[in-house]
Amino acid sequence: MDTNSLAHKLTDWRHELHRHPETAFDEHYTSAFLADRLEEMGITVTRSIGGTGLVGTLKKGTRPNAVGLRTDIDANAITEQGNPPWKSQNPGRMHACGHDGHMVQLLGAAWLLSHTIDFDGTVYFICQPAEEPGKGARAMIDDGLFQRFPMDSIYGLHNMPMLPAGQIHVRPGGIMASEDNFTIQITGKGAHASSPHMAIDPLVTAAELILALQTIPSRTANPLDPVVVSCTELYMDGAHNAIPSHVTIKGDTRSFSPDVQTMIETRMHDLTEAVCTGNGATYDFSYTHEFAPTRNTPANAALVARAARRVLGSEQVYDTCEPIMISEDFAQYLDHVPGAFFFLGSGVSNIPTENTMLHNAGFDYNDHILMTGATVLAEIARQALED
Repeated sequence: MDTNSLAHKLTDWRHELHRHPETAFDEHYTSAFLADRLEEMGITVTRSIGGTGLVGTLKKGTRPNAVGLRTDIDANAITEQGNPPWKSQNPGRMHACGHDGHMVQLLGAAWLLSHTIDFDGTVYFICQPAEEPGKGARAMIDDGLFQRFPMDSIYGLHNMPMLPAGQIHVRPGGIMASEDNFTIQITGKGAHASSPHMAIDPLVTAAELILALQTIPSRTANPLDPVVVSCTELYMDGAHNAIPSHVTIKGDTRSFSPDVQTMIETRMHDLTEAVCTGNGATYDFSYTHEFAPTRNTPANAALVARAARRVLGSEQVYDTCEPIMISEDFAQYLDHVPGAFFFLGSGVSNIPTENTMLHNAGFDYNDHILMTGATVLAEIARQALED
């Protein structure tokens, strides 16, 4: 198979994976498909790591150095609204985030490295389950990923429909934010809507608190530190003529450093206590850390840019891109080994708003960039093993 044939094969594989999306830790068909394709290339596969995860091992030469290339493999719990010939056959599930494309780009890199590229060392192809809920990286790490497959660095990518197709965006340091979730339950005293003076109104308290929480990014955080505080859900037990007794606020926060995460949590609790106490209400406050910020090691981010320039040319590579506030559990790997995460433009239009965004029920991966991602990943691995 030559590279032209490989491009067609990647498209076929992508469509097959798109037809059979599976959500977190249920990726049995997906995992078997990936394992079979890797083994057909002569790559050794270790299955059932962190549940449905797997690692392919390709070794050439004698040097002990090793690099990891990672893809996410899970789909979204979304009903597909588009009608491509390869539309999801699993009701209520679809690849709305492009993980089908990520997987076959990893397979493409595996084929290039096993058939056309000389190197001295070991490449690990890491196929990770359950990225969407942020649980898969931790599951693989807890299952001994880095002890069983010791590597010097690790790399991953994500497609970005708001970027022109084929562009590579990377940066040193923070590239994706943390995600923390919070739940605030406020308890007051219900009453008839005609007698608010007889109530302790938790809804008015919640409204005051929701506004107060917005002073965290605007007045507490350093203006140079990006912070987002979003109250996204509001529940209560009232009626049109009854002041409720209970109100629940849920939401999430985003930032780029553990110190800022701690500041947000502390200030959020202090504001909750002050507002609720001031209104005579009681509260229960819960705050959980779901995703750590993804912070690229500078030397590894530079290697991504260097490899991408060799493959695509300098005009397609942006090595000081803006960070974004979405989250990825790739960050967990960077707590153990140096590495870098980068974005691959997948937009079909140069006008960002004309592209279908990630997690949209009409999303479909741009097949024209499959070989782009594969060749860049392969070149990253080659250069990483030369360092």
